[in-house]
Amino acid sequence: MGRCMFALAKNSRGYGTEFLIKGFIDDNALSLQAFENYPPILGPIDDYQVGEDDVFVCAVGDMKMKQTLCAKIEAKGGHFRTLIHKTAIVGQNTHLGEGCIVEEYAVINPDVSIGRNTLVQNFAVVGHDCKVGDFVRIDTHVTLVGGTIICDGATLHTNAVINHGVTIGSNVVVGAGSFVIRSVKPGMTVYGNPAKTLKF
Repeated sequence: MGRCMFALAKNSRGYGTEFLIKGFIDDNALSLQAFENYPPILGPIDDYQVGEDDVFVCAVGDMKMKQTLCAKIEAKGGHFRTLIHKTAIVGQNTHLGEGCIVEEYAVINPDVSIGRNTLVQNFAVVGHDCKVGDFVRIDTHVTLVGGTIICDGATLHTNAVINHGVTIGSNVVVGAGSFVIRSVKPGMTVYGNPAKTLKF
């Protein structure tokens, strides 16, 4: 995912004028060995010393892991930059928290609030007046109908649709292709059309 974020960053608002790409922080020094034309690995996260002008993007899809890694950078005094691809649409009066990533052709409608370090993947639609928490993952082609509430740490997989006025609790997982018509309690996993709780 880091390589994808590299490509996204180069095509995001502010690249070349507000920020440049210094490199990757990765505990695996050989993670780019099979690939060409990428910036260097700067070292493992625990050893990295935050520079005065450094800003960060966390390219991790697992939201629990992302929280852990972001906390390590923040403890060193680091800050996260929000990336918005040039093709994304962000509506009037919309607030994006620090470290959000908004990918190609995503649409975020007016009067939306999105918390810190949330990922909105390509072609996702966030309807008007939605409230989205911190460390939320909104996968490609997900649709949040107007007025939905997505709490911290939720993961909404590809092509999920969250109906008007539904609240998705913290750390909920919504399966790919699901249509959620009722609010979901924290920590649950739901799947299907209409979405139902998965029992393990």
